[in-house]
Amino acid sequence: MNTQAVIFLIVSFLFLSPWSNVTFANAKINGTSAVDEKKAAEGNRPAEIKKKLKEAKKRIKPARPDEISSRLDTTLEDILVSLKTRLHNIWTYEIWVIDEHPMTVKKILFALLILIIGILAAKYIIRIFSRRLLSRTQLHLNTSLAIEKIIFYFAIAMVLLFSLRIMNIPLTAFAFLGGAIAIGVGFGAQNLINNFISGFIIMAERPIRVGDMIEIEQNFAIVEAIGARCTRIRTGANVHILVPNSSFLEKNITNWTLSDQKIRTRVTAGVNYGSPVRDVERRMIKAVKEHGKVISNPEPFVLFSDFGDNALIFDVYFWLSMTMIMEHRIIESDIRFRMDELFREAGIVVAFPQRDVHLDTQRPLELKITGCGGRHGIMPSLT
Repeated sequence: MNTQAVIFLIVSFLFLSPWSNVTFANAKINGTSAVDEKKAAEGNRPAEIKKKLKEAKKRIKPARPDEISSRLDTTLEDILVSLKTRLHNIWTYEIWVIDEHPMTVKKILFALLILIIGILAAKYIIRIFSRRLLSRTQLHLNTSLAIEKIIFYFAIAMVLLFSLRIMNIPLTAFAFLGGAIAIGVGFGAQNLINNFISGFIIMAERPIRVGDMIEIEQNFAIVEAIGARCTRIRTGANVHILVPNSSFLEKNITNWTLSDQKIRTRVTAGVNYGSPVRDVERRMIKAVKEHGKVISNPEPFVLFSDFGDNALIFDVYFWLSMTMIMEHRIIESDIRFRMDELFREAGIVVAFPQRDVHLDTQRPLELKITGCGGRHGIMPSLT
């Protein structure tokens, strides 16, 4: 047997045996199933996509107007709630805590509000008290003003303590400010405290009073008001000046009407040498007595003051009642006018500055006239 015959027998055996049919059948079935499953999976994908799109369309539906308004209301309500929460947190924010007493923004604002309202109410009540009660009493104007100031400061202190008590704020909460206040009082507020204390001293001792005519730094003025820090005065030119209270205690102040309104003043006149001095005296007294605002008791008198360089100096002294700032100057001016008239009637000359030059030479002075050039020709010149 040759080789080709053996190979043919083996192949025939494999294809014609029963196991070969099962193997081919299984291979055919398995191959058909894989292909069919693949085709089925590919056919099912569009259906799944369509189903998902339908579900998405159902979820994304156009909102109705009532749904939109309800959503907006919900959003605004959320914003208001959030804003309210933040404001409440700020309102109840604790700035510091001392002795288990929290200091919140709410307490501080309430305390300031009570303090402001209390100060305004105190001013109004004190104004009514001053108009209706103090005006009916026989107290002096300065005394009533001092009482009004004391009551006002006492009312402010009570309002401050009351506001702290209402808000349950202990005084120990401000203990840490003691050092800063002490330093401020010692340095920055030194002049302020000085003027403040000086104001109370002026009100108590009354070296100056409202309505007094004073002279300060060469200014004649009337005192109009005495405050806690400064005093307001008005000059004869109707100019108001604010003077610190400490100035009245540290400087020399002339008070023309401290005890009464009577003052003594004088008018000075100088006449030529050789004038009748007794006649000058009589005419000066006459000019003073003729003025209606001069007080007759004490009587005016004249003093022969000095032999001046150019005149005989006389001073006439007299008393008057001073009610206005410029009144004494006006009276002095009127008396000078009248004295000049009386001196003219008697031929008495009011002296003026003059000098006599005496030349003592051994020979007469030599005078020579020479010519000098000018715009219009030769001008004479004395040498």
